[in-house]
Amino acid sequence: MSHSLFGRHSPSLSRIMSGDQRGPGRGGSLDNRRPERKVLAHLVNTVRAGESQALVLRGDPGVGKTVLLDHLAELAVGCRVLRVAGVQTEMELAFAGLHQLCLPLLDRLPELAEPRREALRIAFGLSQGPAPDRFLVGLAVLGLLAGAAEERPVVCVIDDHHWLDEASAQALGFVARRLNADRVGMVFGTRHERVELEGLSELPIAGLPEEDARTLLESALTGPLDFQVRDQIIAETRGNPLALLELPRGLTPAQLAGGFGLLAAVPLSGRIEDSYVRQLRALPPDTLRLLQLAAADPSGDSALVLRAAESLGIPFHATTEAARADMAEFGVRVRFRHPLLRSAAYGSASVAERQAMHLALAEATDADADPDRLAWHRAEAASGPDEDVAAALEASAHRARSRGGLAAAAAFLQRAVLLSADPVRRAERILAAAQTHLQAGALSDVLDLLAVAEAGQLDERQAARVELLRGHVSFAAGTGSAAPPLLLAAAKRIEPLDRDLARDTYLTAWMAALFAGRRVVGADLTQVSRAVLGLPPPQGPPILADLVLDALARLVTEEPAAAVPALRKVAGLFVTEGMAPEEELRWGWFAQATVSALWDHGAWRAVLTRQVEVARAAGALDQLPVMLAALGAATAWAGDMTATASLIAEFDAVRGATGSRLAPFAAMLQAGLRGDESEAMPLIAGTLAEARASGQGVAAAFANWASAILHNGLGRYGEALLAAVEASAESPGLYVSLWALPELVEAAVRTGDTALAREALDRLAESAEAAGTDMGLGLACRSQALLSEGAEAERYYREAIDRLGRTQLRPEAGRARLLFGEWLRREGRRVESRTELRAAEEVLAALGLQAFAERARRELLATGERTRRRPLKVVSTLTGQEAFIARLAVEGRTNPEIGSQLFISARTVEWHLRKVFTKLGITSRRELEKALAEAEYQGPDA
Repeated sequence: MSHSLFGRHSPSLSRIMSGDQRGPGRGGSLDNRRPERKVLAHLVNTVRAGESQALVLRGDPGVGKTVLLDHLAELAVGCRVLRVAGVQTEMELAFAGLHQLCLPLLDRLPELAEPRREALRIAFGLSQGPAPDRFLVGLAVLGLLAGAAEERPVVCVIDDHHWLDEASAQALGFVARRLNADRVGMVFGTRHERVELEGLSELPIAGLPEEDARTLLESALTGPLDFQVRDQIIAETRGNPLALLELPRGLTPAQLAGGFGLLAAVPLSGRIEDSYVRQLRALPPDTLRLLQLAAADPSGDSALVLRAAESLGIPFHATTEAARADMAEFGVRVRFRHPLLRSAAYGSASVAERQAMHLALAEATDADADPDRLAWHRAEAASGPDEDVAAALEASAHRARSRGGLAAAAAFLQRAVLLSADPVRRAERILAAAQTHLQAGALSDVLDLLAVAEAGQLDERQAARVELLRGHVSFAAGTGSAAPPLLLAAAKRIEPLDRDLARDTYLTAWMAALFAGRRVVGADLTQVSRAVLGLPPPQGPPILADLVLDALARLVTEEPAAAVPALRKVAGLFVTEGMAPEEELRWGWFAQATVSALWDHGAWRAVLTRQVEVARAAGALDQLPVMLAALGAATAWAGDMTATASLIAEFDAVRGATGSRLAPFAAMLQAGLRGDESEAMPLIAGTLAEARASGQGVAAAFANWASAILHNGLGRYGEALLAAVEASAESPGLYVSLWALPELVEAAVRTGDTALAREALDRLAESAEAAGTDMGLGLACRSQALLSEGAEAERYYREAIDRLGRTQLRPEAGRARLLFGEWLRREGRRVESRTELRAAEEVLAALGLQAFAERARRELLATGERTRRRPLKVVSTLTGQEAFIARLAVEGRTNPEIGSQLFISARTVEWHLRKVFTKLGITSRRELEKALAEAEYQGPDA
């Protein structure tokens, strides 16, 4: 281990790395790590002062990361230091690293909220249950660390992060990005970039300066060295301390002088390992065998290694020889001088020797206490296919999956594939491994496994599953236009084999085709829906999935009036109470599609509200961003901009926590309705660019709809028309394509294209009349009025105002009055027009729809009435997150409850509230409600 190496073998290096002024050499050489030490000291002081910190030390093997982390631990006086070091041979054991870090804090588990506590217990194998959501595990760890930090500051030292198991790496990266006002510091040592650490501050660790490198090299030499060879070594090692110490070992002066530069083409880590191999070969045979055996077991359990050693005839005194040679220490745990030495020791054994060692370790492993390690050793000991061992690995994969360790489960299954003697079982294991990699997001691994599967013999069902997995990979990768044909082909192939699986595949294909829109080739929404209707009926009464799929297919393939009964049947199931949460989560997204198609905004918003509540309660963070985005859009359309801002803040928090790339639907619509061009256009442009790159038609349609609203509000009807045409052309008859039709009619009428306006009105009226709701009929009447004259126009306007006034769509009702007022003024009915325009200006301004309100104000001026702009509606100087936290506090939520919803700690919530109090000029929660209400309408009175 690095600490052993630097602490005992080379005290000069220890002094150089720590900056000990008593060491040899000139003062400059002793200050080489002063900048790094200064950064670490600042980090500890900041954590002590009450603010969290996260830092990544990145550098080559042996450059000194571990020494700096040791120095950090020494600096953290008065702090609780939690340490974990990744181990290469433990990378396949789910949550091994996280358990190592959290073990001292497990007595705090009862302090966590139930979903988080149970998620962590399952992850650590302390209880049984469904596989925990990985984000819940991360939130549980955040809760443990934040709770411990209430007593005293916590410093987490994570060494060799590149060798952490994937589940632990994801959780720790998640936590590092969620910390804020907690007295927690997290410092990672790693060799290379990893996606889990993206966005964290980084401190590169380079080699020693030339003078210090020369001093260190000379301390490791056994004799004089030609200065040209010495300088060549320093240049080739780039001042890497471990390389400077290890490379000369085992080489005579003659060998060193004979052209060390010939090794320059070998990577530095490889050259260090070569040096270790030379040192290992010089050991007594029993000592070498003991080190090889210890390297073969990832647990570091000395007792286990010594039991296996005894069975192999390795004498106990070999442990003393290993320690004397400064190779490894055999205490409670086996500790190698450096991880590369462990790797070199294992690599120095032949295949037959390794198999014998793993067999001995398997026989020494307790089958009840550690079945997974036993299975792994048995697998490594196998000399050929072995169905018993493959079955044991499958069982290990099942256990890993149940704890949420998907990467570990896939690794077990892949090893089981290699040991499969039965071709049928082998194919099943390949597909199971591919499915597990898909769930873990390792899409390239899925494709590699599918290629292997197709190279072998597959039955029809297995071949169909290959097609299905390819479709899922395409959909998950965001290549929207490629996924629907793959999924549709898979569904058709599965249909005669497994109707239920085919139905579920059709549902996924339908969703993929909807998202892809016009960008799909070979399997658009209509083709998928027609195929769905050809699916054989279920043998028993149809279940919810059957009803949902049938309704969605009819929505696309049949006339609106014919599809409405099926849509209402499904909508009724979700609008009423009593559905199981798991059913809500599984089918809720599809259900809200049926409700929205019925032009029933109230029911749509109600379904989405419950969907969000269920997803929050269940910790379903994979679905929560989608539901929050939809609910935020529904709320913005209702004109409740305060509630929308809260949902946007929560959406941003969840999207940040999960890494979701979902478009900012609610923020786009809110900015478009407000007429805020500076805010709306970057969101719209970014969404359109992303949609083009990923082939996502729905996102593009929504962005164009928001753009049409924005430009209609600003009176730029030509631009509004272009955007509305694009939006209405996506997935005709669904979602945004219908919502965009009123915008298209208004823009087309204003630009003089009445033919296009009438065509859009026909589509709108057909759908609205079939649904028969005030929302749809009100928007249709408003659009019809724009294309009518005289008494007929007035009748349609009044009906539109009446119908929309009975809905939650206050912006649309206000816009109806605006259009009616504009029409009355053009008809010369100034007095009547002023009544409508004043009412429109009042409601639109109150809702924050400034562009539409300004249109009404200009119309009033044109009637001869004097008016002035109303104050802008803003929320003081609070950020979106601060405003959301403040509103949750007004609702009576506790700091832990608020933190749970926003994926931050209770202490961070308190920190945000203190900032809110300062900005609002108050000192307590009791004053918060009044202060927020007063801040709602601040702004210039122009």
